[in-house]
Amino acid sequence: MATPFITEHNLAFLALVVISMFSCAGDPAEVVSKALLCFKNNYVYSSCEKSYRLTESGNINVPPGYTDQYCHGSCLSETNLVLNCIDNILSHFLFYNRASIYDLRATIKAGCSYGPHRGNFNVEEHILARENSAWRDSRPLLPGLLLMIMYMGT
Repeated sequence: MATPFITEHNLAFLALVVISMFSCAGDPAEVVSKALLCFKNNYVYSSCEKSYRLTESGNINVPPGYTDQYCHGSCLSETNLVLNCIDNILSHFLFYNRASIYDLRATIKAGCSYGPHRGNFNVEEHILARENSAWRDSRPLLPGLLLMIMYMGT
């Protein structure tokens, strides 16, 4: 009887080859340093005052009294350019405060909105709120998941 060409072993080997092809984009330290250069690019950040810029640590230091100028001026558009620059280089970039690009965009959107979070550019608060809501939202799924595991075990 002939053995099939596609065995679990061959499939696993093929998966490793494909993964290594796509992950050989370069040295990880080099990729991160390229992403960090987005902050130093004078063409991206040219008009926004340095004290209100997004930092490498993932903070946006906008005082409540400066919200209108930030949200309707060059700072918002230049910050979005920096986030796009980083996202184009490394889409899963995490800042020093554990913030993702998504977290920063959500913080900026809430801070510039006309809702109760207007003027609040505290990224860490938004991260904690997202983490807490993710746990709260996933709790109803746990009993069903446990039942599935128990059913599969029988």
